[in-house]
Amino acid sequence: MKFLKFISENQIKNGYYDGEKVIEIKNDILEYNDLNITNLKNELIKSYNINEIKIINPVNPSKIVCVGLNYKDHAEEMDLNLPLEPKIFIKPSTCVIGNNDKIIYPKTSKRVDYEGELAIIIGKKAKNVTQDIANKYIFGYSIINDVTARDLTIKDEQWTRGKSFDSFAPIGPFVQTEMNPLNQNIKVYLNDTIKQDSNTKNMIFSPYKLLEYISNIMTLYPGDVIATGTPSGVGPMNKNDIIKISIEDIGILTNELKED
Repeated sequence: MKFLKFISENQIKNGYYDGEKVIEIKNDILEYNDLNITNLKNELIKSYNINEIKIINPVNPSKIVCVGLNYKDHAEEMDLNLPLEPKIFIKPSTCVIGNNDKIIYPKTSKRVDYEGELAIIIGKKAKNVTQDIANKYIFGYSIINDVTARDLTIKDEQWTRGKSFDSFAPIGPFVQTEMNPLNQNIKVYLNDTIKQDSNTKNMIFSPYKLLEYISNIMTLYPGDVIATGTPSGVGPMNKNDIIKISIEDIGILTNELKED
């Protein structure tokens, strides 16, 4: 199912998208981690035309754990050896925005890049989880843009500043709970020109391996996000550019880059 959060009548609401309309439900989407369809249908409140609501970020994570260099084609593009273990970093929760929200171009940067990625949405508290049962701790999958001030990451020789500006983690529009994360086409369009075109089967470390690795370092909480890395084709955006990230079973995440 495609779960979402949205604003209607000046209120934040929860629901799911059935392909034609948005169905409002009573509880927060993360409460449906062990989904019982019968119980869900008993909680339906109201339906909406998707064009009549504002979709917002589907979760408010305590942290976003990101993975660098997790696609074989990206490693080849950069002429780098495949890593022996995941390379991780963290973006703060203040980076999060939703579909159609504005990415803000920082005054201190002269190059801001897009990085289209599959996002894992954690459904249960996870600590020391093994990859064979990792799926039980995953609520679903979404799309994230790991926006990066590239000149600052190069200048600083570490990534915190260049990855952490407010608005640098658009997430959405949906959380898909029924899909195969190991074979998803992922495409990124800059002003309708395709820039990234790959498949999650090209990942070096699967979502399940990533959850095992990360949960053995830190505790993950419901709503936390793992950004699984970006394929080849990363590049810069200019002010007023529109960036769209498509993952076939989830949808399209759209944002515009605007001047601060």
